[in-house]
Amino acid sequence: MGIGLVDPILKPIAEQLHASPSQVSLLFTSYMAVIGVAMLITGAVSSRIGAKRTLLIGLAVIVVFSALAGLSSSIGMIVAFRAGWGLGNALFIATALATIVNSAAGSVAEAIILYEAALGVGIAAGPLVGGELGTISWRGPFFGVAVLMTIALAATAFLLPASPPEARRTSVLEPLKALRHRSLATVAVTALLYNFGFFTLLAFTPFPLAMSAREIGLIFFGWGICLAFTSVFVAPRLQRRFGTLPVAMTVLLLFGADLAVMGVYAHHKPVLAAGVIVAGLFLGINNTLITEAVMAAAPVERGTASAAYSFVRFSGGAVAPWLAGKLGEEVNIQLPFYVGAFAVLLAVGVLATGWKPLSHLRVPTTHSKSEAEALTAADA
Repeated sequence: MGIGLVDPILKPIAEQLHASPSQVSLLFTSYMAVIGVAMLITGAVSSRIGAKRTLLIGLAVIVVFSALAGLSSSIGMIVAFRAGWGLGNALFIATALATIVNSAAGSVAEAIILYEAALGVGIAAGPLVGGELGTISWRGPFFGVAVLMTIALAATAFLLPASPPEARRTSVLEPLKALRHRSLATVAVTALLYNFGFFTLLAFTPFPLAMSAREIGLIFFGWGICLAFTSVFVAPRLQRRFGTLPVAMTVLLLFGADLAVMGVYAHHKPVLAAGVIVAGLFLGINNTLITEAVMAAAPVERGTASAAYSFVRFSGGAVAPWLAGKLGEEVNIQLPFYVGAFAVLLAVGVLATGWKPLSHLRVPTTHSKSEAEALTAADA
């Protein structure tokens, strides 16, 4: 839920703290940059202190920094506290699903379904709750995240069994070494470019929409519903019928076209709103299939592959929100969408260069648990 809670209040923050769109977009930039770098150390931390302690530390950090963001009096303070929030998020998401699977009473498949359902409901509900809290004050969603994470912290502390450190300690260099595999590097760079489009949609669209926090929350609620539906129900069917790679490339082309249409009609709020919601259909499929591709891209451990992928994706993608805001301020509100569309088109080209190294992903395959495992580190 915390993903979408903040999105509806971007414009109110800009108005009340007298900040520009590019300054407000730094909330995403600082957050993602820290997550990207921190993903290199989360495996090393978890293997040394155990999954439960890693989760508790991550949740505690999120509680502290989200509350401090709500108490801030300047945009600079919020940006700084979002960076700390990103560190906590990296520690949490790196171990969340593995812990769910290990502690579930039923089968692994049942645990994965529970995880995917919770993730989908949270992504959809977050903007709705954020929009309602944002009508009270822009500080509301930040405190909302702190409350939600405090509940999660208490539940984890009292209900989750203790988990000992792993027998093998992970090195911080392992994710970087994994990027030597061309197939993994190809998928990671694809995700980096795709992120330019994704975070243009997420961080910049609220500004040309120029609506209330509640209205923007409702629009992104529709986006979240579409994303959750196609991620859980549509992506596996398309994957079984056509294969991971062909579907991912097609969906990226459709997402790029959607951004281009939003650019052409950037001054028409109904078109922008529809474009955001339709994008959720494409993003749900793409998130599942691209992250599935990561897990099968290189002969390394899943956690290592996911950390390497997330490092490239988030560290590079951190530039996109700021760039979109800057282009919207200094040129026009159409250009960020065009740049996002072009970046997504480049992502298709990069993925196409992996047609041979990723040949095993061109054939129809069964939806596997790897999708959800990768989503934990890459999208949550």
